[in-house]
Order: sequence, then structure tokens, then C-alpha cells
Amino acid sequence: MRKKNLKVKSITKDMIIDDVIQLDEKLGDIFLGFGMHCIFCHMGLEETIEEAAFVHQVDVDFLIEKLNETYKQNK
Repeated sequence: MRKKNLKVKSITKDMIIDDVIQLDEKLGDIFLGFGMHCIFCHMGLEETIEEAAFVHQVDVDFLIEKLNETYKQNK
């Protein structure tokens, strides 16, 4: 994974999956919990959360809610 120094207030559905994982590696567990193995796939480098949620038939708003809960707890 490429390292970035990202700082955001909250996670949004237009963010790239790899960028989200760079914020906190524990967020990968949330993706896995939704059956989204994007963190291990090359698509995670360029696919947004919304695009991946659509492909995996995941409710993007619920996913974003869970990602933000975890992100804010671990800040």
C-alpha cells in the first residue's frame, strides 16, 4: 500500500477505498465484515466506496455510518 498523510473529519462515499484504509487499518475490518474484499484487490486502489458498494450490493449509507463510527473511535 502507498502511504499518504490524509486527515479528514469524516469518511464519504466518494473516497477511494485505499485512501480510507490509509486513515486507519482497522477500517479494513469493516469492509471485510460487509463481504467486501476490496482491500486485497487492485480495484481498491481506484474504486470509490460507492462504486464498490454498488458492485457488492451493499447499502452505502449504512457502510459509511459504520466506517465513520470506527474511524471516530480510533482517532
